[in-house]
Amino acid sequence: MAAPRIVVIESGRTLKDEESLMLEDSPTSKKPRLFEGRFPLTRWEFAAALGVFLVFSVGLFCIYWTMPAADYGKIKFPRTISDLRILKDDLADYAQSYRTQFILGYCSTYIFMQTFMIPGTIFMSLLAGALFGVIKGIFLVVFNATAGASSCYFLSKLIGRPLVTWLWPERLRFFQSEIGKRKDKLLNYMLFLRITPTLPNLFINLASPIVDIPFHTFFLATVIGLIPASYITVRAGLALGDLKSVKDLYDFKTLSVLFLIGSILIFPTLLKRKRIYE
Repeated sequence: MAAPRIVVIESGRTLKDEESLMLEDSPTSKKPRLFEGRFPLTRWEFAAALGVFLVFSVGLFCIYWTMPAADYGKIKFPRTISDLRILKDDLADYAQSYRTQFILGYCSTYIFMQTFMIPGTIFMSLLAGALFGVIKGIFLVVFNATAGASSCYFLSKLIGRPLVTWLWPERLRFFQSEIGKRKDKLLNYMLFLRITPTLPNLFINLASPIVDIPFHTFFLATVIGLIPASYITVRAGLALGDLKSVKDLYDFKTLSVLFLIGSILIFPTLLKRKRIYE
């Protein structure tokens, strides 16, 4: 008779434990877990990110404050190709008259947007081609995109892990597993990702420090890998009148060329993996 009594007591304890767990997970408990999952950053991480953002914002404001006077009422950030054509016409004379000051303002804006993942840098790249031509435009775009991506890399090193895990958990696991397979040829793989639209550049910038990609590898892959896409965008900026939409930049032919270049770069990695399996 003792054995069944022990079973009853243990069952009772199990039910009690389950009830206590249900109460902890209920909406009326003191520490609801659902609320914790809504925003991934702690107060200190959010404060650090806000502080960095404010420092960049103040620096950007000071740069614009010291620039020569202009009709700022005509200037607005473009959202369409039509807006970009108007902006290009409004800034053409100013960029020629105050070239140094304009380039400083252009670079600071581009890096600010790239650092804090503000969409629209493709319009900045098109504007570089329209105002400065192919050679200078490519140099400006690659320089600013690399500087902004590097700044985003270090910002993600500070607060990026909970944010990326919250936004792209499955993509992050996939990226980490792929990086683990290609430790010996990591630069080739990163070049492949930068050249081809396999993964968004935003995700690569944020996830790279989380999956332990060294900064020198990240930097080299960014500088070299962004050149083909920058050339396409900057060259398109020379003919804004013929461009109807941003989607026209990357047609099937252009994407095929980019994937071909990327495949050549990743071929040594694939060949080595084949030899290992053999």
